[in-house]
Amino acid sequence: MSADRQPSQQPMLDFWRNVGTGFLPFADAASAELPLGRLLRLSLFQVVVGMIAVLLTGTLNRVMILELGVPVTLVAVMVALPFLFAPARALIGHKSDTHKSLLGWKRVPYIWFGTMTAFGGLAIMPFALLLLQSQTLGPTWAGPVAAAVAFFATGAGIHTVQTAGLALATDIAPVETRPRVVALLYVMLLVGMFFSALAFSWLLTDFSAQRLIQVVQGAAAVTMVLNVVALWKQEARQPSQTSPERDTPSFAESWAAYREDPRSLRLLVAVGMGTLGFSMQDVLLEPYGGEVLGLSVSQTTLLTAMFAAGTLAGFALAGRGLGRGRDPYRMAAHGTMAGIVAFTCVIFAAPLDSANLFRVGTALIGFGGGLFAVGTLTACMEMADRSGNGAGSGLALGAWGAVQASAVGIGLAAGGIIRDVVAGLSNSGAFGSAFTDAALGYSVVYHLEIGILFASLIAIGPLVGWATTDSPRTVKKIGLADLPG
Repeated sequence: MSADRQPSQQPMLDFWRNVGTGFLPFADAASAELPLGRLLRLSLFQVVVGMIAVLLTGTLNRVMILELGVPVTLVAVMVALPFLFAPARALIGHKSDTHKSLLGWKRVPYIWFGTMTAFGGLAIMPFALLLLQSQTLGPTWAGPVAAAVAFFATGAGIHTVQTAGLALATDIAPVETRPRVVALLYVMLLVGMFFSALAFSWLLTDFSAQRLIQVVQGAAAVTMVLNVVALWKQEARQPSQTSPERDTPSFAESWAAYREDPRSLRLLVAVGMGTLGFSMQDVLLEPYGGEVLGLSVSQTTLLTAMFAAGTLAGFALAGRGLGRGRDPYRMAAHGTMAGIVAFTCVIFAAPLDSANLFRVGTALIGFGGGLFAVGTLTACMEMADRSGNGAGSGLALGAWGAVQASAVGIGLAAGGIIRDVVAGLSNSGAFGSAFTDAALGYSVVYHLEIGILFASLIAIGPLVGWATTDSPRTVKKIGLADLPG
């Protein structure tokens, strides 16, 4: 009887064996070396990065500008301060590649000390912000300096954690699943952004100084807990690989080896321009929604969730396409074009008084940024893999991260400063009575971003097709039945 049922059951068995990649887009990111459960646990460090990104560039910038009354220029500078540490990411990646220790760990020390630094910055941040808003005792510079220290420490910690964490994932994951692992890690970053935005929106509905302290210090505690869970038993101890007696290349030697590929500089230029084009709006979207379209604190915080949802879709599409062998440069170019459409929607939301068009534009910014980020990061990793010149994964990831994060920092500061300058000139009548609208300063920034994204397309153009002319990417498909139990 069982033999009679076997043929009829076979189609259903085949369906459930293959359902993993159909309904779980990143199921085939797993491998024998990096099972799905271990990969998801490791990705918690990206959840922390996403949470802190929402806190710094989403919730706190709105609270500082509208609730605490801090000038936009000062807020933009504060939010950009964490990115001053970004150029050091290439050095951090190199140091984690060549770390010398009797304990046998290369990445663990950097992730741990980065976590501690971020925890300290978040712990003092709410008190620094309140001091910045209403200082009554002591020198006037105490508030800005305290806030600057808090923001910088938080940024330094997160940059260190993310650089070493991505390098650790690259060490563990086999080459054939690496594009999917990269996409999954950035999906988890967006998951952290999405749920953090919802949580912060709910917790800060009734805003007060006490609630601000509770939320920010709660984020510090979550940072410590999640990073410890993510790090636990991930990196095997290999004393021979970290022996103090072994010879290691200097940073200059490793950088020279990385630069031997003629595409490396053009790729980094494309990363910098594209990231700058996507990031100048980061400090402005929520104030734009509040000041121009009349959205509340809760409604503007939810914009970050929409941005995260759009980026999540971009990451999922990028991971699926790259897993099928698509050109990462072409993927990045498609993301850039999506960003141009997105900023057009945001610009027209003001004259049309359409909050929904603004929300669509916000989601499209996230979608385009997701395609661009995963495409360029995968291209950078493949360039290091195929060069055979000795450039380590930590250095390659650090170089990408240094350029990307530096561009974000410059974009944050430039966006706020340009908006303030244009708004000040507009209010003074320098542009005439026809240009006194509150949206003018924001609109100038968004138009600049469209122009910068076109410049990024020019940089990417000659690179499209290079990946397919090298040795073909081998992709191993893993279904649900093949995943480790």
